[in-house]
Amino acid sequence: MNAHGKRTGHIALIGNHPPRMCGIATFTADVRAALMAARPDLIADVYAMDEPGGLHAYPPQVVCQIGQADLADYRAAARRINQDGVDLVCVQHEYGIFGGAAGAHLLRLLDRVEAPVVVTLHTVLADPSPEQRFVIDALARRADRLIVMTERARNMLQRVHGVPLARIAVVAHGVPDRPIADVEAAKARFGFQGRKVLLTFGLLSPNKGIETMIRALPAIAAEHPDVLYVVLGATHPQLVIQQGEAYRERLAVLARELGVEPYVRFINEYTETDQLLDYLEAVDIYVTPYLNEAQITSGTLSYAVALGKPIVSTPYWHAADLIAEGVGIEVGFGDSDGFARAINTLLADPERREAMRQRAYAVGRTMIWPRLADAYLDIFDRAIAPRPLRLPVAGRGDRIAPRLAAVERLTDQCGIIQHSVFSVPDRHHGYCVDDNARALILMHRLGDARTERSEALATIYAGFVQHAWNRDRGMFRNFMAYDRRWLEEVGSEDSFGRALWAVGVTAAEARRPDLRRWARHLFDEAAPTALKLQNHRSLAFAMLGAEALLEGQPGHTLAYRIIETCGRRLALALAETRRPEWVWFEPTLGYDNARLPEALIRAGMVLGDQRMHAAGLEVLGWLDRIQTAEDGHFRAVGNESFERPFAPPLPYDQQPVEAWAMIDAALTAWAATRDPRWHAAAQRAWRWFLGDNDLGQPVASAADGSCFDGLMRDGVNLNTGAESVLAFQLAACAMAQTGLVSDSPERPETGAVAV
Repeated sequence: MNAHGKRTGHIALIGNHPPRMCGIATFTADVRAALMAARPDLIADVYAMDEPGGLHAYPPQVVCQIGQADLADYRAAARRINQDGVDLVCVQHEYGIFGGAAGAHLLRLLDRVEAPVVVTLHTVLADPSPEQRFVIDALARRADRLIVMTERARNMLQRVHGVPLARIAVVAHGVPDRPIADVEAAKARFGFQGRKVLLTFGLLSPNKGIETMIRALPAIAAEHPDVLYVVLGATHPQLVIQQGEAYRERLAVLARELGVEPYVRFINEYTETDQLLDYLEAVDIYVTPYLNEAQITSGTLSYAVALGKPIVSTPYWHAADLIAEGVGIEVGFGDSDGFARAINTLLADPERREAMRQRAYAVGRTMIWPRLADAYLDIFDRAIAPRPLRLPVAGRGDRIAPRLAAVERLTDQCGIIQHSVFSVPDRHHGYCVDDNARALILMHRLGDARTERSEALATIYAGFVQHAWNRDRGMFRNFMAYDRRWLEEVGSEDSFGRALWAVGVTAAEARRPDLRRWARHLFDEAAPTALKLQNHRSLAFAMLGAEALLEGQPGHTLAYRIIETCGRRLALALAETRRPEWVWFEPTLGYDNARLPEALIRAGMVLGDQRMHAAGLEVLGWLDRIQTAEDGHFRAVGNESFERPFAPPLPYDQQPVEAWAMIDAALTAWAATRDPRWHAAAQRAWRWFLGDNDLGQPVASAADGSCFDGLMRDGVNLNTGAESVLAFQLAACAMAQTGLVSDSPERPETGAVAV
């Protein structure tokens, strides 16, 4: 039950269902039975998919049949779901059971239903076709939650499709909860007594790799003449339609040619679950010699583990994950000799076999159907929880051009003032080099929006940065009072890094040659200090400045040295601090977080260091995951998160500078890889400004380019200080210059205003 006390009472299950013969059908029926056992008052209607030519006598729980290729059936099913007032739709997804390219007809149904949607993905591919990618991307946008059955599938879905990990739940394939059996007694039920039984189960088709095992049998039988290899399962219905029983007959011929007929038994029947479990109880070793790694889950393998069976298998994805639990032996694809060695080893070592059996049975207890039902019902209840009322947010999909009105409001002849009271500059706090450095970068990133006025402003900000330079100390000052008194002789390392960043950008991107000359000169004066910096963000800012300088002045020795030296320090910090669940440079998160992986990615490209480049992408991916809320919007690491070692971030206060940093870093990754997940990450952070955030409130104004100072627990901070205004304007420039601002965002119809 969710926090609002609402309980899912009526669901629609969409998938195959018995008497159709396939694993999805069995799974759908088993899921329904488990849910009903856990919540007896639940109404669980089944919407069964029918293959072309399929005529099945369904049980009463199947309230609607959907012809795979019939779009009218999909529309009719959506109407019925809406009319019945279903609380939630749960889809069992496999590409091949729905019509259209890669099963795209399903989207026609889901686009029409009003209830929340949860999708269980039975297949996740590392290299989907364009059609398959389109379908999964669309399902990810429509579904409140995606369910997969392994952590590998979850990580693959995030990596390949850019789905936030927070929106993906891992629920293991359900299994029956039977006591561990007496194997020898179970063998007697099938006439297997006196034999060492190996078994492969499933609908028979060439991808099962049965030939591999048959070719292994001569070597197995030579050491264990009492062996029996049982191939249990009917031929796949689609294969029967195309070829009849030709494949099974070829296997039988192969067994005769190799002289192993006495050691093979083909049982050509579609086995119901209870009978399958009886067979599994009679097995010494369960064998899956599948030929393709791209199987993310296997129900039959799950059942075998649940009944405590040692496994010998090729390393298809699900088997590799389970074998890592110590329940079996992995053998290469098509390696008959390897299967023979592994099976002979286990058959000759009953103690090792028994240890594997006990471990497998223990793993199986974590997967039993009641656990699946509890997890599913919790996901369902959360999905139907009342949401904040969403009101339209004007301009969400517009291309927002940079506008300098808010910047100019904060600027005088000295520089840009740090803070404001609402929209009025607060002179009490004066100026800082941090904001003037950001403002200087903005003047060079305006693109077609550059004007004589922006060039004049660039001179003002450059003058402030120059005045901040303390040549005697080799550092920049930071804070200046409104009466133009420096409040310190030396600013922070971060202030130095930001100033050097702005100088590097000016040297490379300024329109005016005089500004470029000034910047190159100041960079050469200040840059040696960068090699002495210790703070990780300071290193990153200095690296960004050096990388920018190299764009305009290739071969600049000191800039290259900064990137190399600082990049190695960041990489070392990452290696020393990271943990399996903490892929970061420090024990705590802070501000401007995305600048660190951005700098590492850029350094890897400059240095030609693939490991550094890959590390930057990995860290950015981790940061993107923890900065993505459960419903998919950007959630900046809040200031309340600081100084909390190895702890998940807290949501408040969220600052605009974090969204800008994420946009820049994601666009850097996108430019380097063209992976669409980075495009999506940049869009997500951009929409934070426009209202896709935890409070559902627009943070920025397209009218004058202003931006509020962040999201607090109790609302938006209505002040519009320099850091926030500049962050929004620089984000707008970045999005506009790359052409990634979408006119049709994923959720164009809503912003979110909690009421």
